[in-house]
Order: sequence, then structure tokens, then C-alpha cells
Amino acid sequence: MTRQDQTLPDLGGQRVLVTGASGGIGGGIARRFGAAGARLALHYRGSAAPVFALIEELRDRGVEAVAVRADLALPGAAAGLVADAVDALGGLDGLVNNAGIQPLTPLADTSREEWDEVLGTNLGAVFELSREAAAAMQRTAESEAVASFDRDQEAPVSRWITHIASIEASRPAPAHAHYAVAKAGLVMHARAAALELGPAGVRVNTVSPGLVSRPGLAEAWPEGVASYTERAPLGRLATAEDIGNACVLLASAGASFITGQDLAVDGGMLATPGW
Repeated sequence: MTRQDQTLPDLGGQRVLVTGASGGIGGGIARRFGAAGARLALHYRGSAAPVFALIEELRDRGVEAVAVRADLALPGAAAGLVADAVDALGGLDGLVNNAGIQPLTPLADTSREEWDEVLGTNLGAVFELSREAAAAMQRTAESEAVASFDRDQEAPVSRWITHIASIEASRPAPAHAHYAVAKAGLVMHARAAALELGPAGVRVNTVSPGLVSRPGLAEAWPEGVASYTERAPLGRLATAEDIGNACVLLASAGASFITGQDLAVDGGMLATPGW
């Protein structure tokens, strides 16, 4: 399909898998990729209703999108999910690792089981998905007779993986120790993967959101929202579409020489003093 929003880079023809697409951030990411012209496989784990409502919305706008289900906590689920996305889209060019969990538990009260669950879901599943997706991207390139990446050529690299990390990777919050550790691991995983996958033409980066607005957040956590909007230089929370815009940027030809980097989308919060 063609790009609908002329303010976005043109991703027409890209085949993209977005995990955790039934959530608010995942939905925002999917909408922006759709507006940029990408074809989408949208992952969900639990209730199908949110992702199918999103797909109907996208299709009404002329976006090609399909649903793919997987419980990424299960052995072999990552391989199955990538295979389903490849079958649905006819290949794979990009992956947004967005699926994750965020329980609130003080460090002293965190059990080993909960610690393992958070790191397994937020970091371990990303490792598996990235491995499977990179292999699928290379198979796609070979089957379509795309030339191997040549360091001596100045050609854009269209195969990419983006992890959704968090500014908590460097600035943890109370009761988020397991979450912050997992997100810090994502940043380092992207750098390590960028090092090893670069010669194959696969770029790997992270996007680190700050506090992202969602329905009911201001009512549930008024002090947190007030503090963030007061301290952030841009004076507001992020939207899910802000996160999607950053992901689209990193997927575009304009980012063809960007890999192993972390892009904070936080309204400038990381630039503020910590005291």
C-alpha cells in the first residue's frame, strides 16, 4: 500500500511484525506504520477483541493487517510467531519488539518466580524473537534475490529490529527493579545484536519511551502525571503515536546507517537533573 501520512517516511512494501499490538503503545505503533505504508502482522496473546478492532480500523484506512497469536512465555512460541507472520505477509522486513509486562512490586517483596517471569517475558522472549526474525529476514532476502549487504556500498539497509525499552533502563522507579533491569538488558541486547547482525544487513536499535499517556492514567496516578508534565522540558506525556513515529523513523531509509543506538522519546526527561 502507499503512504497515507506525508509527514512520515515512506515504508511502502515493508512487511512488519509488531508484538503486543493489542495494548495502547502497540496500537499506536501499528497505526503509524500503517500510515507510512507498511503491511502489518499484529501479535496478541490474550483477548483477540482489541487487536481485531484495531485491524478493522486499519483496513478501513486501506492498511493491510493480519492478526497473529502467541504466548511468548511458552517454548517455541517465538519461532511459531515469526513463521506465522512470514506466511501471512510473504516475508519479513522488520520487527518491533513491544510485548511486555510491568508488575509493581518492591524489590524486597519480589519473588524469584516473579523476577524470572518479568525478565523472561521482557528480555528472554525478545532474544528469541530477534534471533528468529533475523533468520527469517535473511531467508526473505535470499528468496527475493536481494544482494547481501556490502560495506563498500552506500545503499540503504531495509531489514531492521527495534526493541521498545524505557527510560527506566537508566533511571529506575520504585517497585520496578525487575522491569528496569529487563529494559536495560534490551538496550545492551540491541547493541550486541547490532554488532553481530550488521554484516548481514540487519539493523537493531531501541526506542525508550518516557511516561506514555493512556486512558485513566491521570485519574489513577495524578501525582505521577503532574510531576512528569511539570519536570519534562516539553511539558507533556508521550502519546503512543509519538513512540510509533520514532519506530517508523528507525525503520526508514533515512536511518540506514543507524544501528546499536537507543532513542529516548521522553519529552526531554532524561535531560533533567535527578535532584
